[in-house]
Amino acid sequence: MQRRKTEEAVFKGLMIASVSIVAAGLLTIVAVIAWKGVPALSIGMITQTPKGGFYLGKEGGILNAIVGSLYLAGGATLLALVISLLVALFLQREYIGKSRWAGVVRLSLDVLWGVPSIVYGAFGFVIMVYLGMRASLLGGIIVLTLLEIPIMARALDEVLRAVPRELKDASYALGTTRLETSLNVVTRQVLPGILTAVLLAFGRGIGDAASVLFTAGYTDRIPTSLLDPVASLPLAIFFQLGTPFPEVQARGYASAVVLLVIVLLIAVGSRVLSRRLTKYVVK
Repeated sequence: MQRRKTEEAVFKGLMIASVSIVAAGLLTIVAVIAWKGVPALSIGMITQTPKGGFYLGKEGGILNAIVGSLYLAGGATLLALVISLLVALFLQREYIGKSRWAGVVRLSLDVLWGVPSIVYGAFGFVIMVYLGMRASLLGGIIVLTLLEIPIMARALDEVLRAVPRELKDASYALGTTRLETSLNVVTRQVLPGILTAVLLAFGRGIGDAASVLFTAGYTDRIPTSLLDPVASLPLAIFFQLGTPFPEVQARGYASAVVLLVIVLLIAVGSRVLSRRLTKYVVK
């Protein structure tokens, strides 16, 4: 009896320590970035595009990178959601859930999830060269979509598998088809989970630099067409921190603060929205 109590106390202490490490890591990252970047942050920096000599310490801002990142991650997440939701629904037992192909598809998605983003960027670059395309917003969105699909599809698959079988049977008993049940009943049941999957994919997309380096390019302008090159915050941070000018490096940390705030706002907003959507969930 005493041994069990000791084991329980040890594991409880390990769990508390693990949670503390994670929380301390997050707080440390936020504190360091804020300490280095907030002094260089200004209204003009987030409302202006780079001027001539911006990377030499002259005037301008990162509005092009902010808008570009939202364009890239937003477009890719929307496309990935449509594709991933259909894939996740198709993997359920009503379709191919009991066949070996379901396991093959899940394994393929897991492998794709682990592929480094630079590989996606190199793949996209080769395809774009073959098709005669140049670096553009469209190319960046397509590659980011490929990057996000495995993340979102696997997350949605796990959420959909947790839907009670009785709920589906009740829907079928009312005369609905598999498609109607999937779209009108199952998806409402897992709306909070869908938001979580979207958040995971969006966070990966907006923070990725390697995949868009070759496919989206970089520009000081805000794109007006899908075929225009586009800037992104991760690359803006990389380029600014790579300069030898201290004031430009400080702007790089300020850009990191902006990126961090965007991700945090989306995380908090999704939490609030998830709580409101739980009214559709059968408990």
